[in-house]
Amino acid sequence: MMSRSYTNLLDLAEGNFAALGLAGGGARRRQGSFGLKRMSRVMTVPGTLSELDGEDESEPAATNSVASDAPSSLAADRMIVVSNQLPVVARRRPDGRGWSFSWDEDSLLLQLRDGIPDEMEVLFVGSLRADVPVAEQDEVSQALLDRFRCVPVFLPDHLNDRFYHGFCKRQLWPLFHYMLPFSSSASATTASSSPGNGRFDRSAWEAYVLANKFFFEKVVEVINPEDDYVWVHDYHLMVLPTFLRRRFNRLRIGFFLHSPFPSSEIYRTLPVREEILKALLNCDLIGFHTFDYARHFLSCCSRMLGIEYQSKRGYIGLDYFGRTVGIKIMPVGIHMGQLQSGLRLPDREWRLSELQQQFEGKTVLLGVDDMDIFKGINLKLLAFENMLRTHPKWQGRAVLVQIANPARGKGKDLETIQAEIEESCRRINGDFGQSGYSPVVFIDRDVSSVEKIAYYTIAECVVVTAVRDGMNLTPYEYIVCRQGAPGSESTSEVSGPKKSMLVVSEFIGCSPSLSGAIRVNPWNIEATAEGMNEAISMPEQEKQLRHEKHYRYVSSHDVAYWSRSFTQDLERACKDHFRRTCWGIGLGFGFRVVALDPHFTKLNIDSIVNAYEISESRAILLDYDGTLVPQTSINKPPSPEVVSTINTLCSDRRNIVFLVSGRDKDTLGEWFASCPKLGIAAEHGYFLRWSRDEEWQTCTQALDFGWMEMAKPDADPGFGSSQAKELLDHLESVLANEPVTVKSGQFIVEVKPQGVSKGVVAERILASMKEGGKQADFVLCIGDDRSDEDMFENIADIMKRNMVAPRTPLFACTVGQKPSKAKFYLDDTFEVVTMLSALADATEPELETDSADELAASTSSLDIGDEQSESTDRPIGGS
Repeated sequence: MMSRSYTNLLDLAEGNFAALGLAGGGARRRQGSFGLKRMSRVMTVPGTLSELDGEDESEPAATNSVASDAPSSLAADRMIVVSNQLPVVARRRPDGRGWSFSWDEDSLLLQLRDGIPDEMEVLFVGSLRADVPVAEQDEVSQALLDRFRCVPVFLPDHLNDRFYHGFCKRQLWPLFHYMLPFSSSASATTASSSPGNGRFDRSAWEAYVLANKFFFEKVVEVINPEDDYVWVHDYHLMVLPTFLRRRFNRLRIGFFLHSPFPSSEIYRTLPVREEILKALLNCDLIGFHTFDYARHFLSCCSRMLGIEYQSKRGYIGLDYFGRTVGIKIMPVGIHMGQLQSGLRLPDREWRLSELQQQFEGKTVLLGVDDMDIFKGINLKLLAFENMLRTHPKWQGRAVLVQIANPARGKGKDLETIQAEIEESCRRINGDFGQSGYSPVVFIDRDVSSVEKIAYYTIAECVVVTAVRDGMNLTPYEYIVCRQGAPGSESTSEVSGPKKSMLVVSEFIGCSPSLSGAIRVNPWNIEATAEGMNEAISMPEQEKQLRHEKHYRYVSSHDVAYWSRSFTQDLERACKDHFRRTCWGIGLGFGFRVVALDPHFTKLNIDSIVNAYEISESRAILLDYDGTLVPQTSINKPPSPEVVSTINTLCSDRRNIVFLVSGRDKDTLGEWFASCPKLGIAAEHGYFLRWSRDEEWQTCTQALDFGWMEMAKPDADPGFGSSQAKELLDHLESVLANEPVTVKSGQFIVEVKPQGVSKGVVAERILASMKEGGKQADFVLCIGDDRSDEDMFENIADIMKRNMVAPRTPLFACTVGQKPSKAKFYLDDTFEVVTMLSALADATEPELETDSADELAASTSSLDIGDEQSESTDRPIGGS
């Protein structure tokens, strides 16, 4: 049965707003009738949006759905930047006739253009921070497109309130900042007009999905999917990628989250947790500010979706149905040019002189924060109070200037915090204030950029005590302002060597990049107070060294560097988009695109038989469960047909046949006791023997298996079957310092020593054949699950390492048509057995000898690892 949220998405896709109980459908339809007059790159697929989105989702989407009917009018690629708000300021003209528009110079979205190649056009899609009447929306849209290359999204007021205040600010924002709705009281960031309470509100989620649908429709109006990249920003639009991917299978999509991503223990409380994860996985590249945020996201994907990540050559990727979803870790920077221009403004001169006179002889500590429950302003005040009391030398000398930008939300929690801040300011100034000296200067109004720059310039130290923050660029801005503008000869400039000091919370995104800052736990008032004292008491030379180190980083890792790096990685992540065969499957948020290599084809039995017949030294490596027998039973012995086929293949002296399985050696040895010439690599190759009469050998050094005692209590069948994802994550944590790997497969979670895999054993078998004078000129390996991918990957490059004869046919074959490193597939175990029977029929009886025994004897002295005699200690294996 489909979840309610899946049904909602289908309702949205069909334009069925009445089913959702959402107002604003009429406004949406009216808005849809407004056509932009001059769109140079418009998708021209016939039909209405509801018709296009209403295809039968039970059928795979057309492979060529990415192509438009009209060719692109421009050859160059284009970047479509989608965010909740456009980087534009809209104001009603004084006479009330029409609108005036200007760029928002402080907008990160505008600044990121500096990192995008000059030849790449940038188009913005987002909402306006203005209430534009429906009758004027067409004219406004055209003006923004013509003058600013911006496409506005107009959400009906009722929908916008439930989308932004009801879900974004009431559900996602607190949760992503580690705040759970333990009671039904309204969240601090909630507008008082929003419906519901602080707990999950499904109608708000429905509004969130519908709002994302509005953004999707605007993107469709202007997109050319063959040429365009789409870069989606922040938590407001996390389900937009599913709408885009569902319509355009090969569209190049990036996403960057500007807020923290919480740990899995917090995120898992969200009722729509899997829907959002799956929507994000429809991107090609997902960006985070810090490694911790990325690690939390990857942990959620592992624990909730069972998807593991891989890290190769510095790049982290998630294999999602044949598509590799890249993970980008890159903290955003500031716009150096804009800030340095501000340092040269004439207004800055007189403001700086005024502040220098006001705080003459004082040591200024500065805080610049939004009025928000997560910024820790009151914790900062309490720490400053503690410093004055603990270090009385600063009484009359140290001043904390706290700039609090006006709150963007409302709520009881915020009101409580504001009252506490006001009380703290009165108390501190009352206890420590003197004639002409107020220890706390609290500024709770809009502060212009140039005034803020002046405050940065005079501050001896900036203090950031946010309890949770995505990035926070205040320390970066402060460092650049303390450095001053290059070549500036300002008379008010701070003289002498440049220096700055930072006290920053360990819970903000910029903290890891500022190695010279004093990091504090803002909840520890005493420690934060000592951090403040240490910062302003530090020797001048040390302050200079730390400042120089920070400035080198901040000036080189600016917003252009961040944007350029993300764009390059997005291009890299999408380089194979138009080469692969792909199709869309699934309903609602279960929709995903399955991508296959174009050379991935069904194994032709006639072709493999022909190659088999002309070869002289063959290696045949077979998985067991899901390959020779269906993956339907935990304990299923081979059929007589399978045993007979294997014996026939083993009887040919030109064949080396190995069973390579995750099962234990005793079970495999018992089931194939009637196959005397069959080689067996049990437990992924940890145990190996060349024939039934040979002794078992271990293909690794003797190990300490003490870790097994830690793993076994968690390997309860009932626990494992019901909570396999939890078990995987738990074992990875428990065994993090042990020389083992933890992996999941079909119906199993297994723990095995490092260096033991089917890929390693396949390589060792082929190496032994070569050193025994029987270099393979025919290789066949078949498997069905994740553990077999190691074997396919190793087989793919053995030709380069001369492990097989030149021009050796390599048949790496997976069972089932699915994303795989194998080049071939067979549909099921029946086809596998049929193919092996065809090879058995081509076997020449007159060549039957004890070939496996001969090779085993010839390789008995070879080093296939530090071979050990059979041990009673074994890794915990799977099938």
